[in-house]
Amino acid sequence: MAEEKEKEKEKTVNELVEQRLKKMKELREAGIEPYSAPWPATDHAQPLLDEHGQRSKEELEAAPVRVSLSGRLITIRDFGKASFAHIQDSTGKIQLYFKKDIVGEEKYSLFKKYADLGDITGVSGLLFKTRTGELTVEVEDFRILSKALHPLPEKWHGLQDVETRYRQRYLDLIANPQVKETFRLRSTIIKGVRDFFEKEGFIEVETPMMHQIAGGAAARPFKTYHNALDIDLYLRIAPELYLKRLLVGGYERVFELNKNFRNEGISTKHNPEFTMLEFYIANRDYEFLMPFTERMFGELAMKTLGKLKFPYQDIEIDFTPPWPRYPMLEIMKEKGVPEDVLWDRDKAAMWAASQNIQTEKGASLGKVLDEIFKEKVEPFLVQPTFITDYPVELSPLAKKKPSNPALVERFELFIAGREIANAFSELNDPIDQRERFLKQVEAKAHGDEETHPMDEDYVRALEHGMPPAAGEGVGIDRLVMLLTNSASIRDVILFPQLKPEAGAE
Repeated sequence: MAEEKEKEKEKTVNELVEQRLKKMKELREAGIEPYSAPWPATDHAQPLLDEHGQRSKEELEAAPVRVSLSGRLITIRDFGKASFAHIQDSTGKIQLYFKKDIVGEEKYSLFKKYADLGDITGVSGLLFKTRTGELTVEVEDFRILSKALHPLPEKWHGLQDVETRYRQRYLDLIANPQVKETFRLRSTIIKGVRDFFEKEGFIEVETPMMHQIAGGAAARPFKTYHNALDIDLYLRIAPELYLKRLLVGGYERVFELNKNFRNEGISTKHNPEFTMLEFYIANRDYEFLMPFTERMFGELAMKTLGKLKFPYQDIEIDFTPPWPRYPMLEIMKEKGVPEDVLWDRDKAAMWAASQNIQTEKGASLGKVLDEIFKEKVEPFLVQPTFITDYPVELSPLAKKKPSNPALVERFELFIAGREIANAFSELNDPIDQRERFLKQVEAKAHGDEETHPMDEDYVRALEHGMPPAAGEGVGIDRLVMLLTNSASIRDVILFPQLKPEAGAE
């Protein structure tokens, strides 16, 4: 039954497309170009409503307001010698009134015969108030600027089909004003990041997207090939090693806002292409970065939402500082992980298995503990929380804690049960760094696909001397999810990665 309905719907859509193609042909035969030159639009819907919406009918008649705007026809109601419609532009929608006596018989007939929902249209005329008090444009002139060959989707004003929304984002933006607002807020947030770092004396830089050696994070890279150089290259998984080369070169405060690529799963929290903020500051450590991060997030929340407390799904997030800090192993004990599990790889693996926590065969103690943490602790970190002092095996680029060399000076920031930021005091000892890279090489030889080869040039850079420094990465997409109350990362990425459409080659 459902399949029959779908076929009938497809047939109806095809018939509508044929009708619109016919209209397009007839327009051209009449000497009217259905994909015309730009319309001299000087106005937008929402600003007109804001400025003139409260004016009375008499005020508009006494001081006429002539307007010109363009947008998409989203409603049409025919009343014989007159028609009402709504046009939607980037700011909102406003009502139109077409009357034969005003727009002229020829143009009115053209509108009635050839205008369809979805057409991009230019109009000009005077503002007036209808009997119901709705601000309306009394159309004196109009032109079809772009003939829409496909009808708007059924119930377009409440388009909910997730597959259609993500795959045909243009329809989502037409149908759901809140989606357009989400991406406007995303732009505000990213501008806010740039403003914050500029104010703090950082310079924005760009580092390579294609690397000869994938490094800077534990992740699988995408691999490509450069014909002229005859070498394999990798889309970057992180900009870290290049940004720290800039510290060696003498910059003291640098940041980059750009794409990373990780050849991993797709979920509500992961997209293989995502936006990352990374920044590095000389002569600071991870302790400095915690209040710095609180301040940055607070300023972004105030700039975007005007407050530090805001709803996220069914909870309220509070950015008011200071945020709690817990050492990783201590909070794991608080959540019921036995202490002897924390220091013995075999016991950790056995306990994880007893809790139905999956770990890779031969995984190090640090990686086993990381999987336990994800299951037993991470979901409960709802309010902003810093988790500090990670096992050294999980942090090959972080400086060891002087008081306990098995741990490193690192924190991760968790909000709403997911990691938002990762930071540490940077390892600048070239001998220690080489040894840790060699351990990664050994792990890779034993099948760990998320470790990477030795980066000799990076070690050589450290041998020239890198100042003590702190660095941090912030997942911009996840931060935008929080500040726009979006449940999925796909809701804050304009064109998320999807499987090919069924039947597509």
